[in-house]
Amino acid sequence: MNRRTTAVLSAAIVTAVGAGVAAAPSASAAPAAGARVAGATADPFYRYDGGKPLASYRPGDVLKKRTLNYHVFGIPTPLKAVQLLYRTTDAQGRPSANVTTVVRSPHGDGSKAVSYQSFYDSLSPEDGPSRAIAGDVSLGGVIANAESLILAPLLAKGYDLVIPDTEGQNADFAAGPEYGTNTLDSIRAAGRAPETGLHAGTRIGLFGYSGGAIATNWTSALAPAYAPEVNRQLVGFAEGGLLVAPAHNLTYVDGALAWNGVIPMAVIGVSRSYGIDLTPYLSAKGLAVVKELERGSIVDALGHHPGMTWKDMAKPEYKDPNSIPSFVEAVNRINLGQAATPTIPGFIGQGNAGWLEGTFNTPPGIGTGDGVMVAGDVRALARQYCANGNGSIAYEQYGLLSHVGAMPYWAPRAMAWLDDRFAGRTAPTSCGRIPAGNSLEPQKPTVTP
Repeated sequence: MNRRTTAVLSAAIVTAVGAGVAAAPSASAAPAAGARVAGATADPFYRYDGGKPLASYRPGDVLKKRTLNYHVFGIPTPLKAVQLLYRTTDAQGRPSANVTTVVRSPHGDGSKAVSYQSFYDSLSPEDGPSRAIAGDVSLGGVIANAESLILAPLLAKGYDLVIPDTEGQNADFAAGPEYGTNTLDSIRAAGRAPETGLHAGTRIGLFGYSGGAIATNWTSALAPAYAPEVNRQLVGFAEGGLLVAPAHNLTYVDGALAWNGVIPMAVIGVSRSYGIDLTPYLSAKGLAVVKELERGSIVDALGHHPGMTWKDMAKPEYKDPNSIPSFVEAVNRINLGQAATPTIPGFIGQGNAGWLEGTFNTPPGIGTGDGVMVAGDVRALARQYCANGNGSIAYEQYGLLSHVGAMPYWAPRAMAWLDDRFAGRTAPTSCGRIPAGNSLEPQKPTVTP
């Protein structure tokens, strides 16, 4: 594909994104949570139906593959995408199957690739990026479609792309460790399928914002132990708007005008990921909200219950979420502050003007953030990495930008930082200059009176 074709493709992406956003249903006309477009059917490609036990395959082994046109809001483009069903590991350490998509750059040669972690944030597997790329259209898939605008410049620079469905085929929202294993095994699978042009010598950068940052950071933290051969391929991780200690975030967004919708999403995601049942602790309102969002996406959650708090969702005796031991155990498992330190360079950007998005809380020991992510937690994690021996951590805090607003500022800076890592330039460091942050110690259960 020549440069003229690439330019046409980019224009088609821009046009399609604009058309898709304009055509997306308003909140008042939205379909039920998790609903699909009329006539859509479950795709058998996503199911492992082989004769051998899934556990008999190595993590990253390819189970199925197909090549199709890259779609944007259901519109096919000339660009080809290779999709792979591969063996990976879920949040509970069990063998599972997941899908990733590899898009080859018209100017690439297989020597460099970016693993792009989407911020599709959904409780429905139908909203994953691979579904959008294959041509599915859903309300929750709007984000995965719109991200084509971020991917086009990377392709134009000659980077091949690896785009995993980070949440897996059960949509285990917020289960950071599973995001990481899904991503690492996605990279393994991409290197084992000849159709992708990638191989063990391909250098790879990690890139993700918000939900994509969760996957990016967990990938870099787990890589040395879970996939050391992949870790040797990684040149660095670039992330922004990061979830570090989820218990802090739930306190921070409590009663917010928009982002408090992540409270019921987290309840569902944590329950699903770790096989626990939190419904006995919920009030009638909490049960109704959870039922409404059971297969919903962030599009369904934001701004739908302005001012709602955890106390509104829980029975009176569980007004403190730490009084639920199974919940405490689960949120501690997904606290990045308790995970290993990455061995590769990192670029971390974080907004801190959450009031712009209707989050006005400044809880003691937690402080301010970008509306949903806690700035003090991100600073603490960056400082922890420096203290643990990774001196190649660059940290930026954007005092006048919120979560949504920081993304378009952060993205080109993150891309430029990754360009430098691929070029072999020495990674910059903020170590020694990062302001103090919060404690990232595990949550402790409280005893209900």
